[in-house]
Amino acid sequence: MKASSAVERRSAAATAARYVALVACAVVFLGPLAWLLSMSLRTAAAALGRQWIPNPVRWANYAVVFSFQPFANQLLNSAYIMALVCLGTLVVSSLAGFALARINFPGRGAILILVLSSLFIPAETTIIPLYRDVIALHWTDTHIPLILFPICGTVGVVGTFVMRQAFLTLPQEVIEAARVDGASWPRILIRIALPMVRPSLAAVVVLTALSSWNQYLQPLVFLRSRQHFTVPLGLSQYSDQYTGPMYNIQAAATTLSILPVIAIFLLAQRQFIAGLTEGSVKA
Repeated sequence: MKASSAVERRSAAATAARYVALVACAVVFLGPLAWLLSMSLRTAAAALGRQWIPNPVRWANYAVVFSFQPFANQLLNSAYIMALVCLGTLVVSSLAGFALARINFPGRGAILILVLSSLFIPAETTIIPLYRDVIALHWTDTHIPLILFPICGTVGVVGTFVMRQAFLTLPQEVIEAARVDGASWPRILIRIALPMVRPSLAAVVVLTALSSWNQYLQPLVFLRSRQHFTVPLGLSQYSDQYTGPMYNIQAAATTLSILPVIAIFLLAQRQFIAGLTEGSVKA
């Protein structure tokens, strides 16, 4: 009896320690978000103060976000750009990942190394050649480069690697049985492979959506008018008539801007985690 009670006490202590650690981690991660929300409800004079609870509470700050500049348009711009980038990345990464994982062709390994090596090239080193291409194609102040370039860049490479790792985990017998039955590679991909790697598709969507929503350098270089700005650019435009920062309004706009990303992650959280672990089984 004494031994069992000692084991129970140790188990209870371990459980309590885990909860304490989880609460501490929650405070570390949620503390900045709570501070951001608090700042968004303060007056301009108290924006940088140390009070957690605003006094008075300024809900009108959220109305100023939309009246100061076309922030609603900027949200829509980022949303539809993100949707198109996610769709294009899913198509490209699924095709490339399946080919690199399941189709034997000469130079497959070299192509994979070449594709992955592009991740080591900083985006800042390619922005000038891309800008010259944008000018030559008359795409300045349009969203076309913000949609095409990420699909062919780092976002597409990461998505291709995630999908390749997922396709490698599929049973070889299923692929061979489909080939014996006369199924073509596109049919195998669409009807067999993709339904079996849905978690990895969700992981690619979350990673792509986050990258597209937060991209700042390319919109800063390619866009000119506020109507065409994306959310990150819009957040940098809040200043008063003396070009001083409007911290409380900027905090309110930032709070609104993170809501879509949080919603996407919460909706795909389970699939996202499963997709990342699914692709890590086999190299």
